[in-house]
Amino acid sequence: MGFLEVNNISKLQNGKPVVDAVSFTQAPFQKLAIAGETGSGKSSLLKMIAGLEQPSDGMIFFQDKHVLGPEFRLVPGHPDIAYLSQHFELRNSYRVEELLSYANKLSDEMANAIFEVCMINHLVKRKTDQLSGGERQRIAIARLLIGSPKLLLLDEPYSNLDLIHKNILKDVIREIGETLQITCLLVSHDPTDILPWADQVMLMQHGKIVQSGEPEQVYQHPTNAYTAALLGKYQILPPHIADLLLPYSGTAPLGKRIFVRPGNFKLASVDHGVAAQVRNIQFMVGFFELELVVEDTIIYIHTLNRHVQKNEIIFIALDTKTIQFLG
Repeated sequence: MGFLEVNNISKLQNGKPVVDAVSFTQAPFQKLAIAGETGSGKSSLLKMIAGLEQPSDGMIFFQDKHVLGPEFRLVPGHPDIAYLSQHFELRNSYRVEELLSYANKLSDEMANAIFEVCMINHLVKRKTDQLSGGERQRIAIARLLIGSPKLLLLDEPYSNLDLIHKNILKDVIREIGETLQITCLLVSHDPTDILPWADQVMLMQHGKIVQSGEPEQVYQHPTNAYTAALLGKYQILPPHIADLLLPYSGTAPLGKRIFVRPGNFKLASVDHGVAAQVRNIQFMVGFFELELVVEDTIIYIHTLNRHVQKNEIIFIALDTKTIQFLG
């Protein structure tokens, strides 16, 4: 039996494609993430999967049954697919337990397990206007989950949260899959939200899927400059710099450009690396980013070494297992 199958889905707005011939499948319990710049069609795609927007073309199947859009349902939406929008809303001046009781389709025991996973047990006696943004979002997710969905669609769930509440919500979303065994599809534009979590990542541009694969594969081997930049800082080193670095990494000079991320470099000894002058040092949470000069080229690398000094000459090498050779 298929779980989620999206077949050649398109959506036109004002005669222009917002989603353009998108096809993919999602297996049960597979953690699937979709990333893309603002306006790339991510939210429209999620709403069509949820049955909340009507596709202009193509079909969506959930557990081998056609997902009908609002043109064919009096009440839009699929009963087994829950969608949390970027602009989730909770009615004001209601106690949390009242809102949750209206949506609950589960036993008290199962509902309490969901409240525990969502970390809201201590909030149920409060009114909705007494909650922080992060608390409101976790309650909104719990309200969807006690409706007993099989697929949870999360549209930019971290976009309006501070770091503390974002980290709490990341734990909640992980537990939803692992403890409650509910399949999740998550949309975000931030690679730090999706790469550590996802089993599979799809990248969207102008309504199309332009790259799909496992997180490390799409990060280290992007198909173009757009997908490279979408997932973080990168550089394309010219052949003369690449040929300086490669012999210290066990690879002969090839006369080719190479695609690198800052994490592809490592510090080396004088006999096992290329000389580089440290031009600038920035502390990035958990590591240092060094701006280096190698001959006529600026190179950025990440290191845990806190003893590097500005203007110092250091030596660097490449991890060739994670770089991409270009023409």
